[in-house]
Amino acid sequence: MPTRTTSLKQRFYFGQGYVSGYISIFLSMLALCAVLCFHYPEYLTTPEFREIYTGELMKTLLVAVIVASFFFATLSFLLSQRKQHAVMGIVLSAMAVVIGGFSVQPRAVEKTFWHIGLDWLLLDLLLMAVIFVPIEMAWPRHEKQARFHAEWRTDLVYFAISHLFVQFFGVITQAPAKLLFGWMGLAPLQHWVQQLPFVAGFLLALLVTDLFQYAAHRLFHSHVYLWRFHSVHHSTQAMDWLAGSRTHFIDIFVTRSISFIPLYVLGFSELTFNAYILFVSIHAVLIHANTSLNFGWLKYLLVTPQFHHWHHCEDPAHYGKNFAIHFPLIDRIFGTYYLPGNEWPEATGVREGSYPKGYLKQLKHPFTKSPFDKDLNMEEPSSR
Repeated sequence: MPTRTTSLKQRFYFGQGYVSGYISIFLSMLALCAVLCFHYPEYLTTPEFREIYTGELMKTLLVAVIVASFFFATLSFLLSQRKQHAVMGIVLSAMAVVIGGFSVQPRAVEKTFWHIGLDWLLLDLLLMAVIFVPIEMAWPRHEKQARFHAEWRTDLVYFAISHLFVQFFGVITQAPAKLLFGWMGLAPLQHWVQQLPFVAGFLLALLVTDLFQYAAHRLFHSHVYLWRFHSVHHSTQAMDWLAGSRTHFIDIFVTRSISFIPLYVLGFSELTFNAYILFVSIHAVLIHANTSLNFGWLKYLLVTPQFHHWHHCEDPAHYGKNFAIHFPLIDRIFGTYYLPGNEWPEATGVREGSYPKGYLKQLKHPFTKSPFDKDLNMEEPSSR
């Protein structure tokens, strides 16, 4: 009987140069984009995020990524019979060096009217890949699911767009929140919130946002027109670390507004807000990941992959369950909790037989009348 190590080697193609080739291409593309961030920080980096890291640290990381890309490209070239991945990794890494990968220096950044968060996208993509690709390889829920399944490019586009504009949603919700709720005289409450110890304030932020998101999430499942937007998120049949990013632009706007507004209104500190963003970024990837980790007793306190995969279940018998994003207790309180021991759903996705494929088609889909409106992964009115 083959050992676990043997099965892992077969699944990863260890020793054949495939993995190292893909790693080289991935790292070299990150390096190319990172060099552009150094050249045009006013437009390609996020002011609030720049305060968390230093330019010197990012320069060191950039050099390390380029060196690692060359290393994996060389390894792939030596191991693989087909050299195209290795050659592409070498070419892209060389391009990063030519445009200043080793020589570019951090500098003072002038304030501009607009910017996109390319720095946040690159760092988060690197961090998520380093954390979750090994996890999915070592403890997969679906061992036969291809690493590069049919729609991985679509999910990568969603990942990029949602991260590039993360700050955009924060800005456009902050002003309305202060305008609409500033008259309520919440200064004493805001002062109390700001005086909380960091851990207490952070947990309170998670709880408050989860209550708001639960209500919005359930509404998206129970209203047919809102479901058209949210069904994009449920359309993936290959749950993995990129799947959580597949969310329609309107869905992102509403969900992030619902999350950010109470944080602004209650006056949570900038540190708590940034910690919340970082935690949500990692946790959202985790609960969609293709991993069989069940986290023991912790799964009853915090939403885990098993809990959230049941929310994505394709079987109509389990629709309308597990709307909470962070705390399963909220579903227990409102009667929508479902976690049957160590069982997992057999399949995920929506029941629409011809759901459109590709980012642009899915972007347009909610605005067109769907012939499948009555065959949806929605909460039934009787279950409310």
